[in-house]
Amino acid sequence: MNAAIELYTWPTPNGHKIHIALEELGLPYNVHAVDIGAGDQFQPAFLKISPNNKIPAMVDPDGPDGKPITLMESGAMLLYLAEKTGKLMGADARERALVLQWLMFQMAGVGPMLGQTHHFLHYAPEQYPYAIGRYTSETTRLYKVLDARLGESLYLAGPDYSIADIATWPWLRYWDRQGQDMNAHPNLKRWFDAIAERPAVARGLRVLADRSRTKPFTQEERDILFGSKQLDRRS
Repeated sequence: MNAAIELYTWPTPNGHKIHIALEELGLPYNVHAVDIGAGDQFQPAFLKISPNNKIPAMVDPDGPDGKPITLMESGAMLLYLAEKTGKLMGADARERALVLQWLMFQMAGVGPMLGQTHHFLHYAPEQYPYAIGRYTSETTRLYKVLDARLGESLYLAGPDYSIADIATWPWLRYWDRQGQDMNAHPNLKRWFDAIAERPAVARGLRVLADRSRTKPFTQEERDILFGSKQLDRRS
C-alpha cells in the first residue's frame, strides 16, 4: 500500500486540482493547511517544500526510486500522480500528447488569464477599465475555445476523463464572477455539469471547505497576497 502523501494546500482552484486528483486516484494523503491570507506560505519550513511560496505542494514518501520526492506546481504534481498510478493520462502516445496539450492550455492560459480577470474585477483596490476589459475579453475567448473543443470531444483530451479536465474544471466554478455566462457555452456547460457530479470531485471540494473565503480580504491579507509584504516576507 502506498504511504500517505503529505499535501500542503488551501481551497483555491490550484489546490482543488490536487484534492480532486488524489480522490480520483484513490491515493492516501494527509492535508496540511497553508493559510495564504495569513502568510503561512512564507514560513521557512514551507519554502523548503515550495520555493516559489505557492500552494499546492506535496511530499510523497514513496517516490519513483523508493525515496521521498518533494514537488511544487500543480501541473507537475498532476503529471507525477498520473504517471505514478498509470491513470488519467491516456493509454498510448497519441492520447498522452493530447492530455499534455490541454493541460498546458490550462497552465498557460486558463489559470493565468482567469486569475487576472478575477483579481481586477474583485480584488484590485481600484477599478481599472482597461485591465477589466482586457482580461474579461480574453477569458471569454478561452471559454469559447473550450466550448468548441467540447463540441467535438466528450472530454478535453478525447473520450476519456483525464488530468487535463481535472486541471481546468476548478477554474470555471465561479464563471459568474469572471464576467461569463456559462449558458452561452452549451458544450462547456455539459462537460462542467458532468464533472461536478463525480463523487471524487465532491470529495475533493470538501477538503478544507470550512476554510473557504466567505468575506472580503482585510488590508493585511491584501498586502500579503498582492502587495509589498510578498517581498518583505522573502527578504
